Amino acid sequence: MTNWQKSDWRNKLRVQMPDYTDAAALSAVEGRLASYPPLVFAGEARKLKKQLGAVSRGEAFLLQGGDCAESFAEFGADSIRDTFKVMLQMAMVLTYGAKVPVVKVGRMAGQMAKPRSAPTETVNGVELPSYRGDIINGFDFTPESRIPDPERMSQAYMQAAATLNLLRAFSTGGFANVHEVHKWTLGFTDANEVKKYSDMAARISDTLDFMEAAGLTTETNHELQTVDFYTSHEALLLEYEEALCRLDSTSGKWLAGSGHMIWIGDRTRQPDGAHVEFCKGVLNPIGLKCGPSMTSGHLKSLMASLNPNNEAGRLTLIARFGAGAVGDHLPRLIKAVEEEGANVVWTCDAMHGNTIKSTTGYKTRPFDSVLREVKEFFGIHNAEGTVPGGVHFEMTGKDVTECTGGVRAVTDEDLSSRYHTACDPRLNASQSLELAFLVSEELSARRNKLLQAKAG
Repeated sequence: MTNWQKSDWRNKLRVQMPDYTDAAALSAVEGRLASYPPLVFAGEARKLKKQLGAVSRGEAFLLQGGDCAESFAEFGADSIRDTFKVMLQMAMVLTYGAKVPVVKVGRMAGQMAKPRSAPTETVNGVELPSYRGDIINGFDFTPESRIPDPERMSQAYMQAAATLNLLRAFSTGGFANVHEVHKWTLGFTDANEVKKYSDMAARISDTLDFMEAAGLTTETNHELQTVDFYTSHEALLLEYEEALCRLDSTSGKWLAGSGHMIWIGDRTRQPDGAHVEFCKGVLNPIGLKCGPSMTSGHLKSLMASLNPNNEAGRLTLIARFGAGAVGDHLPRLIKAVEEEGANVVWTCDAMHGNTIKSTTGYKTRPFDSVLREVKEFFGIHNAEGTVPGGVHFEMTGKDVTECTGGVRAVTDEDLSSRYHTACDPRLNASQSLELAFLVSEELSARRNKLLQAKAG
């Protein structure tokens, strides 16, 4: 990759990106961003890659979650804290079930651009450009708001920098203390409707009590009060990505300085496209969304391009097929990976294939469909003898009503009460934690089967 340059993507097929009308304004913003410090550092990206290598071997588990699309209007310390808090709770529950470390990656500090199914949308007979995320244009349905504005990249950078600053403080400043995290989870299982999870919560309490009795306290063990927490987003707006790309002086390789992990969406994974061209040249871990239209040939081509040295932890395949369709697609893609002898992390995005329109007109995702896709993902990997490496959820720490179902039984009629998303429906805090308990049960059952097979 010695001949790769960070601007090479400009000579490739360009999709799902805006056409800026003011070239001088765009150039000025790109120049300013290029002079700013990177948001993340090469050592952090290498550390995440190493941890994802462990995930690929079944020695760790990946939890990736956060906002569908971060917005300028909803930005605030409380929302960052609440999502971080729920992810810590989920990670503890998953760690207990899997008996391996959980790698925590937030869809945060950069998830501000969104691909759209159509370039325009029509409301009451008025047609305007589609909303593409706050880093590109505005959500308000007005001609002025929908014009792509390069200055939004500067605001996105400042918001991402502030988010990362707070996340780093939360990760190392005592907020992530393992005992405090479990107290929050016990509060969740105290509610009558989730009593069925109280047994697992009690077993986690017993484990923590044993550790403390054995001398493994937060006072004597720094690891019990700090966590590694990484950020990720879809690398959709390549002008922003290029401006934050930096040459790592240690390795001589290029770093995407916008986030620890970046991914390529299902709509932008053309093997000869601009997004693949950019992502193949940076040292960061790369995610690749794999939807129903992904062919075995395309996957093999993309793996060769994005991970030519077959590094463990470099490439994460994010399967997103929809409940009931996993069996139609995942086995053939697993076969393609096996035929190439490729090192990959397999993770399940159980959100994007399960979006429906509710009876009340809101876009939603049924909790049962999300869980069903996760179970199908695990079932197929168990049958194939491969590693189900992780789960990928669109979620928030807020008490929103955007996805139906769960123990708190959100109905179609409830959706209007707290439907705050700027784009796709997210799991709320309760639904997210409930999913973690259910996935933990899957992980525990898988682990027990593997142990029995070794013993037998």
